[in-house]
Amino acid sequence: MKKLEKEELSFLQEATSKLNQAKNALGDLELKKHQILVEVDRLKKSVQEKEDILVNKYGPNSVINMQTGEVTQKQE
Repeated sequence: MKKLEKEELSFLQEATSKLNQAKNALGDLELKKHQILVEVDRLKKSVQEKEDILVNKYGPNSVINMQTGEVTQKQE
């Protein structure tokens, strides 16, 4: 029966281990990406709900200064 040389076996074992680690890391990144996308969607909905409330309160032509909170009306 033929057998791999020690360095051949060592290389294959190490390379396979590193490949599996890289695949696991990639899977972890995809899971994290999914979690972030879900959070972004939740935040977008939350902002949209608040914008709808503000439009009802201040009018559809209102412009909000994001630094000061000042509300003005669009100049048409």
